[in-house]
Amino acid sequence: MRAVLRQITGSLKVRPQVPLAELDDAAIVRQHLAGDPQAFGVLVDRYQTRLLNFVHRTIGDRERAEDLVQEAFIRVFRHLHRFDQTKKFSTWAYTIASNLAKNELRNRSRNPLVLFQAMRDAWDTDHRPLQFEDPGPSPDDDFRRRHLREASDRCVAELPVHHREVFVLREIEGRSYHEIAEITGCNLGTVKSRLNRARNSFAQLIGPLVD
Repeated sequence: MRAVLRQITGSLKVRPQVPLAELDDAAIVRQHLAGDPQAFGVLVDRYQTRLLNFVHRTIGDRERAEDLVQEAFIRVFRHLHRFDQTKKFSTWAYTIASNLAKNELRNRSRNPLVLFQAMRDAWDTDHRPLQFEDPGPSPDDDFRRRHLREASDRCVAELPVHHREVFVLREIEGRSYHEIAEITGCNLGTVKSRLNRARNSFAQLIGPLVD
């Protein structure tokens, strides 16, 4: 009998466990809820930089943004057992961070400075997040890119808060319209309307600075 068992078990291939970092968000959430002590850390590693950049661009204060992102993850940890797993984890996490950023702005009397990474002359239907491309090592190119960033910073900071939020989520974060609607709590028509107004306002503001 033992010989037979050895023969059977020897013929079975042990399937290696997939590392947590290679799992998608939904699988990692399930691992966390099942009691895996390392799963939540993977979610933090995956999203802390993204959320920090988003909040930083929204409120313009990196140190305060770090505090808010830490608070966001605390809330995620406390309420993850209530998370609707039919939804995207990233959208839920961005929603929490967005609400904290909105509360921060409501508590301020000054306009926040927003770090804006890039701009394009037009926004296509097949949209991609805005990026600065490095055309070469020319000092003149470096100067123009710095000038464009600084000009963009000032222009985005002048956008109304609701317009700025959808602008950053779409043009910098590359979020879909449906995700932005969930994050901001607005319907799809409102998101598109605000984004269109934000784009028009930004174009009017940035035009004289880059001519």
